[in-house]
Amino acid sequence: MNLLLLVLLVVLLVGAGLCLWRLSDLRADRREWLRLAAIQPARPALFDPAMLAGLPPVAQRYFRATIAPGTPLYPVAAIRMTGQFSLGDAASPNYLDMQANQLLAAPEGFVWAMRAGHGAMRISGSDSAKWTRFWLLAVLPVARMGGSEDHRRSAFGRYVAEAAFWTPAALLPGPDTMWQDTGGNSTRVTLRRDRMEQSVDLMLDDSGRPVQVSFMRWSDANPDKRFRLQPFGGTLSDFRTFEGFTLPTRVEAGNFFGTKDYFTFFKADVSEIRFADLTPHRRVGI
Repeated sequence: MNLLLLVLLVVLLVGAGLCLWRLSDLRADRREWLRLAAIQPARPALFDPAMLAGLPPVAQRYFRATIAPGTPLYPVAAIRMTGQFSLGDAASPNYLDMQANQLLAAPEGFVWAMRAGHGAMRISGSDSAKWTRFWLLAVLPVARMGGSEDHRRSAFGRYVAEAAFWTPAALLPGPDTMWQDTGGNSTRVTLRRDRMEQSVDLMLDDSGRPVQVSFMRWSDANPDKRFRLQPFGGTLSDFRTFEGFTLPTRVEAGNFFGTKDYFTFFKADVSEIRFADLTPHRRVGI
């Protein structure tokens, strides 16, 4: 009996420790969300097409299509999405239904809190410029990464690319943001931050909206599990206007975009993009 009580005590202590650990992660998510939200200017400048003087022609078309004249130039956005997320590969995708909230604040960072799954396969957690942390059934840690230059560089690629289609005001030309047209309906933005540099290519439709994004990402999502530059990208569609910004609400993306090894592991349908009010939702981890 004493042994049984001891086992039960150990189980309770381990369970309590895991719950506190998970709670600590959730609090960190919220702190990061609020830190990034504080970057948003209270009274941003209003968009004037005259600001585009000197930009290459295709880049100018991109900004004219994505930002209406007179729009407050908010660089930070809160994004709510559903969709599918794969933990498998092209042969066995095993897509999980997903819900997520994101605070996107290029070039400073981002935090993406999600939950996905069904039955016993339910994962939740968050991704950011500082960490990747996911839990099984909200109680068992199954992935914990971050704190390295490799992770920071990989995350930088992600949120610069997402800024190119979800927060265009964050990529208006400046000392650390350069644009160049690359032929046809294509343009490239390059952003520098803290000794990092990321270029992202955008393919525009005839109206100037970005319908394809691609870039070389620092990633270990390869058979060798070694960090290296490799193609990443996807397609953008179903455009809607949010507070003066015309943005895609359907995003499909994956590793090795543009090659025979491309696999769409991320499919998102955006239901909400907010700029003036960045108050975090209480659902999906934030």
